[in-house]
Amino acid sequence: MSVASPVRAYTQPLDQQDGSPLLHLPSPMFPERKPGAVLAEGLRMSPKKLSDNKPSDDQSPGAPVPGSPFGHLPVMLEEVIDIFAGVPEGVVLDATVGGGGHALALLNAFTYLRVVGVDHDGEAVAAATSVLAPFGARATVVRARFDALGTVLDELGVGLLSGAIFDLGVSSPQLDRPERGFSYRFDGPLDMRMDRSQAMTAANVVNETTEAQLARLFVIHGETSFARRIAAAIVSARPLTTTKQLADVVSSAVPAAARRRGHPAKRVFQALRATVNSELEVLPLAIDAALERLAPGGRIVVLAYHSGEDRAVKQRLVYAATGGCDCPPGLPCVCGAVPVVRLLNRGARKPSAEEVAANPRAESARLRAAEALPLDERRPR
Repeated sequence: MSVASPVRAYTQPLDQQDGSPLLHLPSPMFPERKPGAVLAEGLRMSPKKLSDNKPSDDQSPGAPVPGSPFGHLPVMLEEVIDIFAGVPEGVVLDATVGGGGHALALLNAFTYLRVVGVDHDGEAVAAATSVLAPFGARATVVRARFDALGTVLDELGVGLLSGAIFDLGVSSPQLDRPERGFSYRFDGPLDMRMDRSQAMTAANVVNETTEAQLARLFVIHGETSFARRIAAAIVSARPLTTTKQLADVVSSAVPAAARRRGHPAKRVFQALRATVNSELEVLPLAIDAALERLAPGGRIVVLAYHSGEDRAVKQRLVYAATGGCDCPPGLPCVCGAVPVVRLLNRGARKPSAEEVAANPRAESARLRAAEALPLDERRPR
């Protein structure tokens, strides 16, 4: 095992920001800090157990991979493989490697590709290292923050990328362990840290954030109808220390009719997890870093599982596809914007009906993809 300090790369031993306030919202916990300044704590993939045939309260649409201690059957696998067919020989970055499901499929499908997998969760790194070990030098797994992609690739001697994949969300091993505090289905501490060495937990956010900041946080993540009521209830009930306490407070703040549409704590927990791990702050930065590395003909695929993630992904890919052009639609571009990618589909692709029938949790997945333009096509529109 080789170690690439300081990002701790585990190698198998066997053989432009546009300043958009929507994308770069200041941290609700630290409004004085510059957008994007909060360190990334990782964006998880989303595995699930096929034995559980009910839609989850959490974002976890995958299923176990045989032999993987972390467990992951990636969502929209056939679509991902189709998109990467024909990319130039070289390295694919799996920026959210999790249990190694997508990486495993890519290595099996394309013998001319290597994979560098990145994850901030030590358990995921260990699992992916084990799963990908039979591929020897073709697979490298690195433990690093999500905003350290450039450093990881530089230390491994990787320049341009043949592709990059981001499978966002949170994993079943994290959700199913009460001590991690990610799910309201189990009683556990209010933790939610992807990297358990960091100081800030969900308990800090719940108990130290103002009512106005909590409400804004919930609005950002989709809880628009009852955000203020939920925030007020949380503040009145503080201190809160467990997931069950928080889930009960949220439920009590929401009318019974709304509770019948699904557990009201879903988006609250989602918002807290994203805040603790700086997810929506770091996602645009990481996508831009990957886009800058794409070789001509290289492709990027992003799977998102809720509207905040998908909105951020869409805006960064559209920005790259237009060069940030702000000229009026329908008129010739006079601003000198230079596109660097072309979008591979209009809008987001969704899982097939067959996949959703077999795995209802996959229903929320949204796939967006783009291809890096040849250098001679990168000119003002």
